[in-house]
Amino acid sequence: MVRRSDGKSLERRAEAFVRGVSGRFSSGLHSERTAAQLGVWLGLSFTVAFVTGLVSHFMQHPPAWLLWPSRPVNLYRVTQGAHVIGGLATIPLLLAKLWTVYPRLFQWPPFRSAPQAVERALVLALVGGSLFQLVTGLLNISYAYLWPFSFTAAHYWTAYLVYGALVIHVVNEWAKVRARFWTREPVGPGDMARRRFLATVAAASGVTVLVTVGETYPPLARWAVLAPRGPRIGPQGVPVNKTAAAAGVSAVAADAGYRLTVTGAVRTPLSLTYADLLRWPQHTARLPISCVEGWSAEAEWAGIRLRDLLARAGAAPDAVVTVESLERGGAYRSSEVRSPHWGDPLTLLALRLNGAPLAPDHGFPLRLIAPNRPGVLQTKWVTEVVVT
Repeated sequence: MVRRSDGKSLERRAEAFVRGVSGRFSSGLHSERTAAQLGVWLGLSFTVAFVTGLVSHFMQHPPAWLLWPSRPVNLYRVTQGAHVIGGLATIPLLLAKLWTVYPRLFQWPPFRSAPQAVERALVLALVGGSLFQLVTGLLNISYAYLWPFSFTAAHYWTAYLVYGALVIHVVNEWAKVRARFWTREPVGPGDMARRRFLATVAAASGVTVLVTVGETYPPLARWAVLAPRGPRIGPQGVPVNKTAAAAGVSAVAADAGYRLTVTGAVRTPLSLTYADLLRWPQHTARLPISCVEGWSAEAEWAGIRLRDLLARAGAAPDAVVTVESLERGGAYRSSEVRSPHWGDPLTLLALRLNGAPLAPDHGFPLRLIAPNRPGVLQTKWVTEVVVT
């Protein structure tokens, strides 16, 4: 009897708590119509983020069967810019959606049947995963790594969890969404408040885009007050993520004994000094550096075409090339370049940037620059080209 009484008392306290929460959030905006409209916006936003995120991941870590094209030149710049800037614009939408459905998150009892328990678990995964993606993504582009795990791996796999839960949630709620979003209803006293609320949320997302999109769209650069990188701030007018000092290559990059070697599956291995490189035919290309953090900057690069170097060495037309850096450690101290990229006339081993020799922080004496390629794969301080 005592246990039963205690159980009933606990249940009454839980119900009282839920009623208190619902009372504090009793606005008419906590409606299925408002939630449905925000849900459609979020569904579109998350779809763009998921697709562009997959593009980013597989460009950085392509499977053996996948050959990314080198054209259009600005494809990665657009997709990654949309991924990061669109992700930031999603934050106001998600917060508004959570505020709208907040009372339902505290319903009591939590579930009344096994199917409802599964549904609630999916909602928990969707809410928790969405918050994780947006919060860690925001910290990542702010260069605040407050976690012990790999952001790239966690962000990638959580994306599947979130989007899978989203698809199931949409299928489950589709009848309600269709009824509330597309069915014309009589105008009620709360409609103006709902419209003002939705307009405010849309404006918040729009302002977020306005104050960040300039990091990759130069005409709006002066408005990019919240962008982690100014597109024109850095040595030679181009931003950098890792300096020569941070990479530990300042001394070795300036060594007069520097050599670029071409080795591996070639007929004629090469070993070239910096002076030799300057005597090669020089070509110019205007290409962007596009970072995974969303910023990008276009610049004029001059140097040797990678395909000319490989032709002189006698590499096969379908060869896979690994470009090695003077940097001794780091996840991206080398990068793989496949035939669509190394065969493109715009792909250079650059010696100059914006009309001047490369600054140390931009990869002096030599760096890779190729079209439609993530910035982390545009290897700096190049010392060796290995052909396989």
